[in-house]
Amino acid sequence: MAKRKKTGDSRPGRLRIVAGNWRSRLLDVADVPGLRPTSQRIRETLFNWLSMRIPGARCLDLFAGTGALGLEALSRGARSVVFVERSAQAAAMLRNNIGVLDAESASVIQADAAAWLRGEHGQAFDIAFLDPPFAADLLDDLCRLLEQQDVLASDALIYLEQDKSKPEPRLPDGWRLLKNKTAGSVRYMLAQRQDNQEH
Repeated sequence: MAKRKKTGDSRPGRLRIVAGNWRSRLLDVADVPGLRPTSQRIRETLFNWLSMRIPGARCLDLFAGTGALGLEALSRGARSVVFVERSAQAAAMLRNNIGVLDAESASVIQADAAAWLRGEHGQAFDIAFLDPPFAADLLDDLCRLLEQQDVLASDALIYLEQDKSKPEPRLPDGWRLLKNKTAGSVRYMLAQRQDNQEH
């Protein structure tokens, strides 16, 4: 996994919510090797992109880690967030932070992301956040699974984060890339399913 990103947060081991109902709240971060909270700078840009879609959205935060993306979405008015995180330690800290924030519309599932995607879910997500370990090269397979497993709304938005030295992910048929930026060593992108896709 990549080294911890420099986030501009107040000190190592803490996560700052950028905006919304919990603006400037500081939350503890689990001490898990390789954990990479998405930087504050990138989160600001991402949620500017998503500003019209976040209110009322059903969100999926795969490889949730610190929960930075899903918690930011909830702070800004998302209807619900499902966090999927394999690490027991990170999942436990995320549950603790959700309790601290009294975020009733959040749920944490401790599971491997790809294995979870292959299961039954019972809802279609409006926004999915994909920030897997940079060394794992998982984005191609994850995008394919998201498309195949009927977990996305017909016009869902998908956030993708990777090391900028890696080839850009191959998007499934019917997806289009809306945004593509870099910050330091990170490439971050926003894709969308097309409205004419059957769900």
